[in-house]
Amino acid sequence: METSHRVVLGDARELSGLADDSVDLVVTSPPYPMIEMWDETFGALDPAVADALAADDGQRAFEAMHGVLDEVWAELERVLVDGGVACVNVGDATRTVDGSFRVYPNHARVLEAFRSLGFDPLPDVLWRKPTNSAAKFMGSGMVPPNAYVTLEHEYVLVFRNGDDSRSFAPGADRRYEAAYFWEERNRWFSDVWTDVSGELQALDHDELRERSAAFPFEIPYRLVNMYSAYGDTVLDPFWGTGTTSLAALVAGRDSVGYEREPAFAEVFDDQVDEAPALSRSVVEERLDRHREFVAGVREDGEELGYDAVHYDFPVRTKQEREIRFYTVESVESTADGYRAVHEPV
Repeated sequence: METSHRVVLGDARELSGLADDSVDLVVTSPPYPMIEMWDETFGALDPAVADALAADDGQRAFEAMHGVLDEVWAELERVLVDGGVACVNVGDATRTVDGSFRVYPNHARVLEAFRSLGFDPLPDVLWRKPTNSAAKFMGSGMVPPNAYVTLEHEYVLVFRNGDDSRSFAPGADRRYEAAYFWEERNRWFSDVWTDVSGELQALDHDELRERSAAFPFEIPYRLVNMYSAYGDTVLDPFWGTGTTSLAALVAGRDSVGYEREPAFAEVFDDQVDEAPALSRSVVEERLDRHREFVAGVREDGEELGYDAVHYDFPVRTKQEREIRFYTVESVESTADGYRAVHEPV
């Protein structure tokens, strides 16, 4: 199996390089409005943002920043197939503007933007982001009532493009081979993820580290497996360091990423070099976890009802029988990205 991974240097508000209905899944983490590290980025894209911040008008700045994102969401509606899923990782922001401290609910504003475009919201996920701070409150310390809780979670908002789910040919191999284990389904499709680890690796460049909002590899990897099949194309319109593309590569899907800053592509080159080893590690871990699950079931005096076709272990459900894993054997550069060769395990 081969997969392709395109990197487009350009503004995601105009995905002109993508045809209508050419993407099967979107997984992205945009710049978060009203987080100070993104003020300059939003201001460069829309001068109204900088004007609002200069005037200490937080609500106007918040809306202007989301206006920039709205243009991207409209393009996603065009390029995403009917029934395709969009997963948006976003966090809320707290900020003092004009002397007033408040929360800016980014997740609620993104939710409304997608609803207005005709997307159907699906149940979302909360995950607890790593934090280096020991402080669990803000405001007046130990004295009520003017303290504020800290924000230690982010949202993965999930949307379906239209009313109907995607359809596949009956018994489609690429769908059933892409199945996940029953016990993975129970963990991944929980609405609260407490087992997500930190970032895959730190960036070597201090300036890029400051400008990167990369989410942990485990998040896009799960989402790619949950909402796409082999042969699908995954899009990240806010590509950054390419975490979504790396997850798609390891999961055996095609990917497209849009990024305005060429410097981030150099970081992804280093990650691509590690993709074969990473894919082997990820697949081995998933297989080992399932074997441990099987052993636990047997210790309890039970047996699983079906045998996996490609492996020497049983599975819980009939839908898992065709499950098949692929590892990355090699990755080579192409004119517009990368091509990877995958081999079945």
